[in-house]
Amino acid sequence: MTAPSNAHFKSQYERHLKHLQLKGLRPKTIDAYARAIRRIGAYFNYSFDNLSEGQLLDYFADLLQTHSWSAAKLDLYGLKFFYTHVLKKPWVELDLIKAPKAQRLPDIVTVDQVRQLLAATRVRSYHVLFFTLYSLGLRLGEGLRLQVGDIDADRQRVHVRNAKGNKDRLVPLPDATLVQLRAFWRLHRHPKFLFPNRHGGLSAAATAKSPLDRGGVQKTLKRVVADCRIKKRSPRTACAIIPHAGLCRTVGFPFSEIRGSGDLPDKLNLMHSA
Repeated sequence: MTAPSNAHFKSQYERHLKHLQLKGLRPKTIDAYARAIRRIGAYFNYSFDNLSEGQLLDYFADLLQTHSWSAAKLDLYGLKFFYTHVLKKPWVELDLIKAPKAQRLPDIVTVDQVRQLLAATRVRSYHVLFFTLYSLGLRLGEGLRLQVGDIDADRQRVHVRNAKGNKDRLVPLPDATLVQLRAFWRLHRHPKFLFPNRHGGLSAAATAKSPLDRGGVQKTLKRVVADCRIKKRSPRTACAIIPHAGLCRTVGFPFSEIRGSGDLPDKLNLMHSA
């Protein structure tokens, strides 16, 4: 996170970060609102305690030349938070940003394409992660946060914690997914993380302080997608082919194939037996 240079603004920015942390916002929201204030501050030369509607109109018009509607909305929400909690000024609702309404069907990969992606993923940790995300219907962050204690082999379910909306949920655990997770855990034996980071190599995985890096996972998937020559209309498809909820059901992957692949060993408890 890059800190601003102006002394007065830096003090305001630090208070902004403290308020964000104390309001119980999710890390991605904190990052977005903090980035918004850095970006707006730089645009107005770190002096924007009393912005007029015209100034905001100019800012957001310029922003949309290089960024998405989503980025513009987040900047507006971040600025509102800053005015409300840091400047302690009333926020006047401005009808500046109204994204055009559109309903688009998501680009969904076929079952054969998923098999192709998995076969082309040579690094074991990424292969198992992609398989887990797909078979459980998890978002990327949900998969990366999985811990050993979240796997209930006896009841064949996975406890997904701190998911979207700050809610937990339970999802079915296919036999083949359990087998892959257990075999992979045998390699690293981390007491907490199912997918420990790879910074120190396999020998250091058991003592890793964090899970796999999100950016590294996305870059790997983009590279695999390019290698497989899978093309979709959406520019985000490369990052979203597997790490999105419900793909297993949306694509219509035969659940029996996941649950009972003949070339995989019988189900074993994740933490028990060698």
